[in-house]
Amino acid sequence: MSKLPLDFYERDDVVLIAKELLGKKLCVQSAEGLVVGKITEVEAYAGRNDKASHARDGLRTERNKVMYAKGGTSYVYLIYGIHHLFNVVTNIKGRADAVLIRAIEPLEGFDLMLERRGKSKVDKSLSSGPGTLSQALGINYKVHNGLNLLDDLVWLEDQPCLTDDQMVTSTRIGIDYAGEDALKPWRFYMKDSVWISKK
Repeated sequence: MSKLPLDFYERDDVVLIAKELLGKKLCVQSAEGLVVGKITEVEAYAGRNDKASHARDGLRTERNKVMYAKGGTSYVYLIYGIHHLFNVVTNIKGRADAVLIRAIEPLEGFDLMLERRGKSKVDKSLSSGPGTLSQALGINYKVHNGLNLLDDLVWLEDQPCLTDDQMVTSTRIGIDYAGEDALKPWRFYMKDSVWISKK
């Protein structure tokens, strides 16, 4: 399959893009080797009118400035000083929409993922969470923030889109501070996958 094209990312409906990212392949190339995972869980964040977004109300900081880049850019940020969270920027430059990748199913590079995670066997704890998937894939905000997703360090490969009956829709996780926006049904995951952070 080919890389997702720029016009996939530059559309203005971040919720639709989030749903269509389910099942796509997330690929990371490094000196250590290639690792690939199937995207199984995502959350959409709108740069405008979404109190859960880092860019709410037009907020611009050193951390979130990459969100304002054009669609097809990686946005990786650090939380709690340890977890690197990988996001896909969408829409045109200046809109700050993004999709958080919350979980993947490992497809290639199992040994490398196990080594990075300090594990001896492949199970759902390997990459079923936004922090653990980044660790398994070797994603680091110092290296992978602000990259063009059409280049050869991090990219997404096309796969057939899921139908609505193949996915579950729910509210997003850990955003109680967002008030009424915490109730938006903008989290999506593959119904039949065990590689989910929380069902």
